[in-house]
Amino acid sequence: MATALKINGKTHQVDLPDDVPLLWVLRDEVGLTGTKFGCGVAACGACTVHIDGEAVRSCQVSLSDVWGDVTTVEGLGTPDAMATIQKAWADHQVAQCGYCQSGQVMQAAALLAENPAPSDAEIDDAMQGNLCRCGTYPRIRAAINDAASKLKEA
Repeated sequence: MATALKINGKTHQVDLPDDVPLLWVLRDEVGLTGTKFGCGVAACGACTVHIDGEAVRSCQVSLSDVWGDVTTVEGLGTPDAMATIQKAWADHQVAQCGYCQSGQVMQAAALLAENPAPSDAEIDDAMQGNLCRCGTYPRIRAAINDAASKLKEA
């Protein structure tokens, strides 16, 4: 039986078992490869997406458990009009290997949607479940602060 999912504003029909993780639906069925597989146990944050605006680890959400609209990193902006958080990431040269960055960006976007002016401690708390093996945490914090100030100006 096909399941309808709204992903990045577009409805997709997928014919997969209910227990397939959302991560694999996004990557293998829909072709949105910006969401990365990291650990498979929700410990690294590389697979972070939004469901109805809430940051979730897509490796641990079964197809049958998707409760609303899904947004991936591809849905935040476009190459011609990056989302504010994506622009801040580029401006601060956050990415090194880049593997964790889509999950980092999605977690940061959820933080700023909930708290448009987070303190450094609130940023650190919100981002603690997203691991970066390159250690760009100071740049991540700076990019989030920069995006917050730009969003405040808008």
